[in-house]
Amino acid sequence: MKQIIAVIGGDARYLELIRQLQKTPNSELILSGYDKLEQGFTGLNQIDFQELDVETLDIVILPITGTDEEGRVETVFSTQDIQLTEEWFLRLKEKAVVFTGITNDHLSELTTKTNTTLIPLLNRDDVAIYNSIPTAEGAIMMAIENTDYTIHSSRVIVTGFGRVGNTVANRFSALGAKVSVATKKSADLARITEMGLTPIALNKLPEYTSECDLLINTIPALVIKKDSIQNLPSNAVIIDLASKPGGTDFEFAKQRGIEAILARSLPSIVAPKTAGKILADVIIQILTKEKELLGWN
Repeated sequence: MKQIIAVIGGDARYLELIRQLQKTPNSELILSGYDKLEQGFTGLNQIDFQELDVETLDIVILPITGTDEEGRVETVFSTQDIQLTEEWFLRLKEKAVVFTGITNDHLSELTTKTNTTLIPLLNRDDVAIYNSIPTAEGAIMMAIENTDYTIHSSRVIVTGFGRVGNTVANRFSALGAKVSVATKKSADLARITEMGLTPIALNKLPEYTSECDLLINTIPALVIKKDSIQNLPSNAVIIDLASKPGGTDFEFAKQRGIEAILARSLPSIVAPKTAGKILADVIIQILTKEKELLGWN
């Protein structure tokens, strides 16, 4: 029996995701929100959102951004207004699974209320670690584009030592930068030391930013505050990799004349094909190896 998979909205990385999902046996792929795509997908149903037969769907794949707080879905390749409501989720099959990149209070509440299985892919270690590779490469690209000095010998501070921060620190260090990492956890500070990098207690960050050329944030909370920005050299650049709205006081950075960039969705900009394949591989793995967890056995 075929699984009906609906891909609703998405950005450039979803084009590769769709190509990979086309190879999935015993499945039928439906696209919604791709009507403005210059080159369509041969053999796939492309349907307006309002015409979707929701009751037949086994799997729904939402964009990396999920929905906004009103349930609207980002559609890069369409001008359709796609909004997911409680009534829409109630129409899904009892065992339907919804994939998203990230979730928010609205989407989480909707799926909980309607007893819908929601899988936020970027919450998974495997996806986040794979995704950190194009994110780090994107940060390197932005550093090169926005500075007039080499990364080699630059003084780089990375805030956060999670899945993205670890990879970013490694990549900049490999290019010869003098890398420091600011974090709260004592175990992380020990690991940073073991890696040959300079550890900084996060609450001591303002004491170190006067010796910083590139300040790269990976923490999704306001951690790059006035006191840290005040001490930065005038030619320093802040690259914020955290999800919107980032973790930087952008207004104060502007007042100081410090270049501060919120670098959103770098994998989709730097390496959409790789990023799309990562998502597809994990989705296929979940659908083939975790059927019991999804209640399909």
